Amino acid sequence: MAVRTRATRGGPIVLLLALIAVLAGPVAPAEAGRRTDGHGWTGTWATAPSEHYEVSGMSEVTVRMPVHTSVGGSRVRVRLSNAYATQPVTIGHATVGPRDAGSAVERAYEVRFGEKRQVTIPAGGTAVSDPVPFPLPAGADLVVSLYLSGQVTHITDHWWAQQTVYWTDYGAGDHAADTGGDAFTWTTTSWPFLSGVDVSAPRARAVVALGDSITDGSFSTADTNRRWPDLLSERLNACRPGAGVLNAGITSNRITAGTETNPSALDRLERDVLSQPGARTLILFEGINDLGGASAEQIIAGMKTIARRAHQRGMRVVGATITPYMGFTWGGWTEETEARRRQVNAFVRHSAHVFDDYADFDRAVRDPADPRRLGQAYDSGDHLHPNDAGMQAFADAVDLTSLGLGRGCS
Repeated sequence: MAVRTRATRGGPIVLLLALIAVLAGPVAPAEAGRRTDGHGWTGTWATAPSEHYEVSGMSEVTVRMPVHTSVGGSRVRVRLSNAYATQPVTIGHATVGPRDAGSAVERAYEVRFGEKRQVTIPAGGTAVSDPVPFPLPAGADLVVSLYLSGQVTHITDHWWAQQTVYWTDYGAGDHAADTGGDAFTWTTTSWPFLSGVDVSAPRARAVVALGDSITDGSFSTADTNRRWPDLLSERLNACRPGAGVLNAGITSNRITAGTETNPSALDRLERDVLSQPGARTLILFEGINDLGGASAEQIIAGMKTIARRAHQRGMRVVGATITPYMGFTWGGWTEETEARRRQVNAFVRHSAHVFDDYADFDRAVRDPADPRRLGQAYDSGDHLHPNDAGMQAFADAVDLTSLGLGRGCS
């Protein structure tokens, strides 16, 4: 059921580094990150919409999506996106609740939109729910369930979520309030329509990780939340409760260029970073997909622009060095791209006038005997994407004091 094909797009290096190009495109942000509503909303989980696909025969279906929170709070709200669709979508019923196991939840809390149970999101639009009063702890597995009433023709989602998502059969009806999971009979590995979960935590702030497939968690162990932003969240919330970590990684993303369906980091900066509720700090970890088609000077210029725009919004910016990928299974590495990588990394390491600090991800995972390669202990097997140990090395390489979140944390 729900078999779909994906077209490959982008320049040569993107094709090689992405494996499959992701369909994505710009959309207006759901809400500015400034705290103007008096509720102290902070993002606890986020993902960047990154594709759309057509479906046929889908109606009266419920989808159940587990997500892993970072910061906790006293109330919850969800953000939904219909960014890339050509038709509106109607959410007939939505719930949130703590996960039990698999597709089961401990309890399902009703979610409303403008005090109504149903909301229709126009093509290209977004929706933010009303607050749901229940205490959500940090580092918890939250389940968001959406009943899609009527016909569904297009789905906007985030592909390659590294997370099992559960669906009912077509025509099964509304199972959003079920605590058991028996009605959910098939699965995918992408998050449809869901773009964020926020909590009411007045003193909390959030870190946004802007990146490509490595930040997205590609090749980390599925269903275990071993992406490096998740692991960074564990460090932050162990010593500094009240720090959200939001993942804005998209597979194949670039700084210097994009396509209509996969906008550059510059083009999606407002949507995926600057408008995130409670966003205080940006970690910029991009550039590997640019190396085959852009000069080092162009990549550096893009990094400078991103940093300047974030600083203008009062955010701190931490740059990250580009990791090695010599021997990448699908090619793309040359001595020329290696020279560009080293030039960009030298800039990141010596750019106090641009970044507030930097994280040396290159040094954290490279092979000491050959710095052009990933260390064997950190290699997922394709010589570009790190495994779980590599993801942990990234999280450990971030100086927590550089994030500027207030209280001391070493």
